[in-house]
Amino acid sequence: MSACTAGLAQPGPPGRHLGHYPSLPPGYQNTSGPPAPSPMHPAMQAATQPYTQAPQAYQQVRRIHTCTLCNGFHYKFNHFNNSSTKPFMLNLLMGFNHVYLVIVLLCQMSGGPGMAQLSPSLASMSLQSGTPEALRVVNLLQERNLLPPTPISAPTPCLTQDLQRINCSPEVYRCTLTSIPQTQSLLNKAKLPLGLLLHPFKDLSQLPVVTSSTIVRCRSCRTYINPFVSFLDQRRWKCNLCYRVNDVPEEFMYNPVSRSYGEPHKRPEVQNATIEFIAPSEYMLRPPQPAVYLFVLDVSHNAVEKGYLNVSMDNNLKLYKDSRTKVGFITFDSTVHFYNLQEGLSQPQMLIVSDIEDIFLPTPDSLLVNLNECKELVQDLLKSLPSLFQKTMETQSALGAALQAAFKLLSPTGGRMSVFQTQLPNLGVGALQSREDPNQRASAKEIQHLSPATDFYKKLALDCSGQQVAVDLFLLSSQYCDLASLGCISRYSAGNVYYYPSYHHQHSPAQVECFQKDLKRYLTRKIGFEAVMRIRCTKGLSIHTFHGNFFVRSTDLLSLPNVNPDAGFAVQMSIDENLVDTQVVSFQAALLYTSSKGERRIRVHTLCLPVVNSLTDIFAGADVQAISGLLACMAVDRSVTASLGDARDAMINAAIDSLASYRQFALTIQQPGLLAPACLRLFPLYILALLKQKAFRLGTSTRLDDRVFAMCQLKYQPLAYAMPMIHPSLYRLDDLTDEGALNVNERTIPQPRVLQLSVEKLSRDGAFLMDAGTVMYLWIGRNCNPIFLTQVLGVPSYADVLDNLYVLPEIDSAESQRTRALIGWLRDQRPFYPSLHVIKDESQLKASLLQHMIEDRTDSALSYYEFLLHLQQKITK
Repeated sequence: MSACTAGLAQPGPPGRHLGHYPSLPPGYQNTSGPPAPSPMHPAMQAATQPYTQAPQAYQQVRRIHTCTLCNGFHYKFNHFNNSSTKPFMLNLLMGFNHVYLVIVLLCQMSGGPGMAQLSPSLASMSLQSGTPEALRVVNLLQERNLLPPTPISAPTPCLTQDLQRINCSPEVYRCTLTSIPQTQSLLNKAKLPLGLLLHPFKDLSQLPVVTSSTIVRCRSCRTYINPFVSFLDQRRWKCNLCYRVNDVPEEFMYNPVSRSYGEPHKRPEVQNATIEFIAPSEYMLRPPQPAVYLFVLDVSHNAVEKGYLNVSMDNNLKLYKDSRTKVGFITFDSTVHFYNLQEGLSQPQMLIVSDIEDIFLPTPDSLLVNLNECKELVQDLLKSLPSLFQKTMETQSALGAALQAAFKLLSPTGGRMSVFQTQLPNLGVGALQSREDPNQRASAKEIQHLSPATDFYKKLALDCSGQQVAVDLFLLSSQYCDLASLGCISRYSAGNVYYYPSYHHQHSPAQVECFQKDLKRYLTRKIGFEAVMRIRCTKGLSIHTFHGNFFVRSTDLLSLPNVNPDAGFAVQMSIDENLVDTQVVSFQAALLYTSSKGERRIRVHTLCLPVVNSLTDIFAGADVQAISGLLACMAVDRSVTASLGDARDAMINAAIDSLASYRQFALTIQQPGLLAPACLRLFPLYILALLKQKAFRLGTSTRLDDRVFAMCQLKYQPLAYAMPMIHPSLYRLDDLTDEGALNVNERTIPQPRVLQLSVEKLSRDGAFLMDAGTVMYLWIGRNCNPIFLTQVLGVPSYADVLDNLYVLPEIDSAESQRTRALIGWLRDQRPFYPSLHVIKDESQLKASLLQHMIEDRTDSALSYYEFLLHLQQKITK
């Protein structure tokens, strides 16, 4: 066990309760008001002790010290320039960072020269050019209120206004460093990861679409023309990735938007960093495939008892369809059942294949049918399936054989395979045995069985990928199903995994609602078939690792049999050649796919970032959320290939190394404390949040499938959806107002302040909402305001709040409308449906809520303050 993780696993001294911080300094305990000042030298702290009788003067200087240089500080200081406060002020000044401010203040105190009389070099300094906010020094041990009151936005790259205006949206493309180091050695010195996080097929409200017989690309590196190329003249353009000079095609001289000739720089392709092309025939290896959907359904006794068939069948006809859409159904238990839906039959025919060792298709030509032509037969099948197996006593599951049959059926066309499974496969190929021992879920630091038990599912997924088949897995089981093995079928075929661990049609209505909403979204969302995505970057940069669900076909090409709007990808990068002569670099992701309507399309995103040669500029451009998201992906891989302990150590070391590098190389004046630039002030908090996340936390309370699913989510979810899972948001609801509210589609959305994740923020006289990404908790305090209980929950008292409430009643009151508007708006921010649980103090789900209180100590993890002390010890030793 390494020193880092050993320190994290050690229990604290007796008597330290949840949510309490050990020996907090006064500035850290303060939970409101302005940020604490940067630390003074210890001698100066001692020198200020006698001046406790002048708190106003002290607070005034604190405000002067913490603000950036401004024209008003002369007045503030003169107000206290008298004999009684002068010694106090002198002592404080010795702890200041701003040397220029110190000189000016000393001049004011002594009655000496003012601004105009200072040396020319100092006098010429602009008072408004203080330290950028991103580089403001923060002592994490003194400042506790680090969370901004509103959600964090991505940093803006330091580019000219013209470039920034047309740059790719951070909703689609984010880089861990918005300022790219000139050299790999400079990047190594910063100790920060370089990588991209992409959401390439995101639903976009405004997407320029271009139809052209000529798609202009670089003749050397095949980069698509984009806003960051340079036109040498009207007839030549220079590639921004490989720098080759290319000719402008004659057709490109005409602008279809302005209907003018001779202005290629005004074409839509050169005005939009995100654009979509309708591709000509040369982008097709074969005619575009139709949209083909095959449903593979578990109908064993366990599946029927859970009652999922009624929900899934009710939704199945909601999928997108056109004149070519095809659909088919396979069910399985100990045998595999096919359904003949050929036009002309009076009712569907079930065909049973009992030889699961050598599976075959009984009537290959009538198992996938045109949905429009056979709609009535399909409807009849959907209505009859739930009752068809209602009395079955078959308990076995031949999932492997059913998947093999489905693969054979889809191979000629490609398509989407939707698999619904409710238990551990236990018969035939792909059969699995339980590998989970509840008593050994987390022995010390290690977790066993995070890797697959068999390569059957991975091999089949790769075969599917080769035939343009993606497999989506819906796992509805309260028992262990070995998701580490089953998940491979989706991971390597570019599919999704959906997991409902306590699903039951009667006992878990919240999960039923979640399944219904997710399935509706799944069936109706946009989908791209037979897709590939290539990522290119400016010469000197290279890609070395991808994260997400796909198969890597070549060094920069991902095979995506299906691509959907909810899929995210991450890329690790390195700097192979010095970028000394380069001002900016670009990254381009090109996604080629077939739409559900059979059109071949190319969606292109291009991101431009500046190149810098100083560590301070690198730190100033750090995107703390993107860094945390990339590290989470890397930690998942490390957990599977090495161990959970190695992954945890690597994340802790990432925080230690980056803050140590900042302290050693970027700080001009060394100070005591745990120091970070303001842009990275949340880095240790996010690392601690990851250590306490289901994917990486210690202890025996986390089931193996739950842990593996959490890892799948971190690898697959776009950053915007993953961040609430890493660091949830906590809001107080019983005092919602319309102050600062958003107006979205004629709805007023309250914007309450985001609170720290500590139980000390929960008061018994309030109601608090925690948004943890996939789940929401509405905690009701025992002494909650009766008005809130009546107007929002529809009950007169705390005792009347139902234990299993998961839907808020629609009450005609301002309080109800505000609460439901906020929850609805938060749900609308993501494609999956977070379930809502209303919980009281005595609720069993309270433990789940407390597990998300990241800043508090738990039995197996440090509090946030203890974690900061741990980091400081490692940095300064």
